Amino acid sequence: MRNRPAGPRPWAGVCRTLGALLVSALLCACQSPYSALQQLAQQHGRHLETVPGQPFPLVLLAPEQPASKRLRVYLEGDGHAWATPSQPSLDPSPRNLLVARLAINDPTPNAYLARPCQFVTAAGCTTALWTDRRFAQEVVTSLSQALDRLKQRFGNREFELVGYSGGAALAVLLAGQRDDVTQLQTIAGNLDPGLWVRRKGLSPLDGSLDPMVYRTRLKSLPQRHLLGGRDTVITGDIAASFRGTEESSRCNQRIIIPAASHEQGWENAWAHWQSQLIGPCP
Repeated sequence: MRNRPAGPRPWAGVCRTLGALLVSALLCACQSPYSALQQLAQQHGRHLETVPGQPFPLVLLAPEQPASKRLRVYLEGDGHAWATPSQPSLDPSPRNLLVARLAINDPTPNAYLARPCQFVTAAGCTTALWTDRRFAQEVVTSLSQALDRLKQRFGNREFELVGYSGGAALAVLLAGQRDDVTQLQTIAGNLDPGLWVRRKGLSPLDGSLDPMVYRTRLKSLPQRHLLGGRDTVITGDIAASFRGTEESSRCNQRIIIPAASHEQGWENAWAHWQSQLIGPCP
């Protein structure tokens, strides 16, 4: 057997470079969702913390400054609920930090609030909590407890809720169960989960609450629902169903963003709509 010639191999430098790039890519891919959120917060001077609660602690990006009267709170979407179409994820933390970026880039005093079991885990975290029971009462109660803590800490009297995707359903449920939510905005919002599962041919969300129950009660609440014209996950008829057949009202705006899909196009769109007034309502 012949020996290899001495000296460097012709492709050794290239292989080392490619190897280093591959390792770097793998390290980035392996960065935990919490680390990614922490890095994002640090880059923008926001404080990331965990709000204690029973049974679920929640991850929070605290406001940079107190709100004089009303605090805007961004509610995260369903996150990485499913690993495959038939296999629930073991970690529902969002891989796309869209909602956190929307909050960070918003000059309005605001907080970002993750869902139970996103970024941090607890004894009660089971896959049902981010699949069938994603809109269950224990999820709503956990978020409501966090709102109470924010109110005590920052002194605001009211809340404006901004819910993305499945976070929109929870924003409606919170508004329906509390008396201090005075404005509601949703982005690509799943406002009628029952209709959504039927459209998608999915199994019912057993154990979840139905936001449609609160449609009539909230009809005089100032609200705006932004839908993506290219969104194939949450189509425009979902928000139309929640809005009902009432005549167009300044109190309940439904806006189509033609270029937006479910995850793309929202940062530019929200930069415009985040400061636009809703109403005045009758």
